[in-house]
Amino acid sequence: PLRYSATCTFKGSAESEKYQYIIHGGKTPNNELSDKIYVMSVVCKNNKKVTFRCTEKDLVGDVPGARYGHSIDVVYSRGKSVGVLFGGRAYIPSAQRTTEKWNSVADCLPHVFLLDFEFGCSTAYILPELQDGLSFHVSIARNDTIYILGGHSLANNVRPANLYRIRVDLPLGSPAVNCTVLPGGISVSSAILTQTNKDEFVIVGGYQLENQKRMVCNIISFEDNKIAIREMETPDWTPDIKHSKIWFGSNMG
Repeated sequence: PLRYSATCTFKGSAESEKYQYIIHGGKTPNNELSDKIYVMSVVCKNNKKVTFRCTEKDLVGDVPGARYGHSIDVVYSRGKSVGVLFGGRAYIPSAQRTTEKWNSVADCLPHVFLLDFEFGCSTAYILPELQDGLSFHVSIARNDTIYILGGHSLANNVRPANLYRIRVDLPLGSPAVNCTVLPGGISVSSAILTQTNKDEFVIVGGYQLENQKRMVCNIISFEDNKIAIREMETPDWTPDIKHSKIWFGSNMG
């Protein structure tokens, strides 16, 4: 069914020209949460028509539960690839659900899931640096590393200025996952992230408070595996953007 969910682009290898799209979780129109994972790829492409194939992927192991507002990315290490899933929200456990709280949600546990799409297995990692479940954060994948920025903690109702670096090493044996807290994060949730060139991204929109849109834009740049975040010149927002109560958006191109 139609849903809003976490989606990422997946190449068979860092040099591959063939793309697949990984879709996980999300809310359906009936307000139900999904735990399913799909792999979508282009089968045929010509001037008039593009044909897609979408297949459901079964996972075993520490399977991430149904959620929304999370992120999923793909990292590459030692010629191998793995999906990295983090954060999100889910309905409170069924034992705690009452008629009044049937649709109440809570932050998911701050576990990092590694998803092996080739063998269909999932493993959860508990990292001491990640203390809170975060939703609607920004995630950027570069080679063997994921950067997690901002996000909203429902339990504390805060948007902390987080900046985490999660590095994944894929040797012949068990994967190694470590997390580093970096300075210079920003407070934002539900923002739009767009890649403008190989080493530069732009963050637009989002919220800095529950009822306050974030009108500032940021440029995120990478140089020698170092990340820098700076404000950019603010666009001349149109009146309908300035006065609307909801920030909608997609890829800005």
